[in-house]
Formats: sequence, C-alpha cells, structure tokens
Amino acid sequence: MDRIPTIDLHPWRAGTPETRTTIARTVDSALQTAGFLLVTGHGVSPTLRTRIREAARTFFTLPTEAKRPYEVKVGGRGWLGPGAEANGYSEGTETPPDLKESLTFATHEPFDDPAVNAEWYRPNVWPTEVPELQPLCEEYLARMGELENELLSLLGEALGLEPDFFSRHMSHPTYGFNINWYPGREVVGDPVPGQFRIGPHTDFGTVTILDRQAGKGGLQVYTDEGGWEDAPFDPAAFTINIGDLMARWTGDRWRSGRHRVLPPPADEPAEELMSLVYFGECTPGTIVESVRAPVGRVAYPPVDSHTYLRAQLDSITVT
Repeated sequence: MDRIPTIDLHPWRAGTPETRTTIARTVDSALQTAGFLLVTGHGVSPTLRTRIREAARTFFTLPTEAKRPYEVKVGGRGWLGPGAEANGYSEGTETPPDLKESLTFATHEPFDDPAVNAEWYRPNVWPTEVPELQPLCEEYLARMGELENELLSLLGEALGLEPDFFSRHMSHPTYGFNINWYPGREVVGDPVPGQFRIGPHTDFGTVTILDRQAGKGGLQVYTDEGGWEDAPFDPAAFTINIGDLMARWTGDRWRSGRHRVLPPPADEPAEELMSLVYFGECTPGTIVESVRAPVGRVAYPPVDSHTYLRAQLDSITVT
C-alpha cells in the first residue's frame, strides 16, 4: 500500500531542515488517508522483541486451568481469555468474539490523586510461571515510552505546531500494553461467519505502536480509496497508527486508522501469530480540544481524555 509510507527516524533526528520538512509532509499526508505509518530507525532491539514472544508463548500454551487465576475483563491487568473481547462492538457491530488471547499490562507508577489511582492504576500482574517475562516487558515499555514521545514530537511538527504540542500531555500516561496471541485453527477451530482474530475497529487513544508478524491471517487496513488491503510489512519496522482521540484532537484532519486482523487461514491451520501492542495515552486530566482551522477541519467539543477512553473500553467488553 503506497498510502502507508515508511518513515526512517535517522534523517528525522539528524537531517537538514529541508529533509525534516519533507518527512513531516509525508507523515501529514499519510495520516490524512490511512492513519498508518511504518517506522524504522527506532533502535529497539529485535532480540528483545523475540525474547518477549518466546516468554509469552510459554504462558499462552499453558493449560487453561493454569491461566485462569490471571483472568481479567477488558481494561484489567492479566489474561484475556478466548471470548473476552469483540473489537467490532466499538463500531456498533454485533460480531462474534475475537479469536485471540491477550496478556495486558498498563502504567507501572501510581498517581497522586486517589480517584485517578482507583480507576487507572493497579499493580501489573506477572505470571509466576514465566518469571523472565517481567524484566523483558519492563525494558520494552521503557523503550516504547521514549519512542512514543519522539513520534508525538514528529506529529506536532507535522501539523505545523510546536514539537511538544502533544508530548507535553504525556508526563504520566495511562499507557496500555497487550501481547496478543492469535492461535491457528488447530487450537481455536473454524471461525464462525463474521469472526476475526480481531474484528474491524479503530483504536481509541493517541498513538499505537505495533510490532507484528506477517501471516495469511494478518493485519488489514481500510481506506476509502482501496477498501480492505493487507498492511505492508517490514520485520524491522514498527507499524504506527493513530486512534480516535488523536483524530479528534486534530479536528479530523487525520483519520483514526481502521483495521482488522483476519481469521486464521484454513490452508495453514497451524499458523499462529503474536503482536506486541503499545497503546499511547495521555496524563489523566488532559482536556483534548480540536486544533483550530485551517489545520483542523471539525471543531469537536472539548473532552476529558480518560472519560472518553473509559467509555470506549467499556464498549468492546463481551458481557
């Protein structure tokens, strides 16, 4: 898909003003069409990502009885088992549950405000059966926080605004982190009509940083021009998309990237994939106001970022 360009962060960091302007324009254009980018030059070790997958797979392939003590609902910290989530609900579509399992984590530092703390903080739950997972994920999340701030600075400049226009609201974010496991048909059986590994949806927050694997039952992106198309893949790159809150923040100049993960393929029943998904969020209390015209195109009423986020998370929970 030529609507999803690859952005190398090396020339963004060290390039001439002309080079940086070209990159900023490319980003702005891509986010107006698909809402997706590929990003290289990020410096995150591929070995780290491989080791996280290996450790997480050890957990996911445990017997269900061993995983049950970690079970939570959407928005919790722990294990989302089969049938827990249906992302298509966020679009108002009554889809079957997504064919995946997830380990979910979030911000590791408590907040000063007791009310914020009660809603958005609780200790992460790390499976004792896989002790190596915690240090690997904590190292990865530190890198994700750094990369998110760099990307947000790029996005601020891509809009012609100050570099900290977005990043100044991320001093203590309620980020989320999912390790999504997509087993093959050998494990989950045949999908029912309308069932996906993840149903069609847009993400809810600011910026999503995805490390994914290629497969027949992989990521697809929707655009008005091309409909559903396989997302481009580069094993060295992160896939970046913006969410609903960021689209709202830009007054719908940028579109929230609509996407889905296809069902496990019938002709490769053993295909399993795993994604590492970092969901960037704001510091609680951030009021999101749409960027004014001519940059923004729609003037939405101001909204509390976390009131908005909670409503969206509740919408995809299978009850």
